[in-house]
Amino acid sequence: MKKLQYLVRVNKDLTSDWGASVPDLPGCVATGKTIDITLRRIERAITLHIRGMREDGIRPPMPRHRSVTPKRTHRQVDFYATVEVAA
Repeated sequence: MKKLQYLVRVNKDLTSDWGASVPDLPGCVATGKTIDITLRRIERAITLHIRGMREDGIRPPMPRHRSVTPKRTHRQVDFYATVEVAA
């Protein structure tokens, strides 16, 4: 089984938990009280998302490498990371 690295957007507002989403897999999201929990959950979400797509006969998209610009304001943290999953 090969490994794929998906780009993950991680963000947090002052009034919320951490959130993560995968631009290449619309609808694939996760949340958590800490960054570590959120990254573990999004890794699992990616695996389940890809498995579900395959079970539905849909070929999952390959990760696209793109240039991203993180932003940070006094009220929000927004950055990108990569998560590696077995596919």
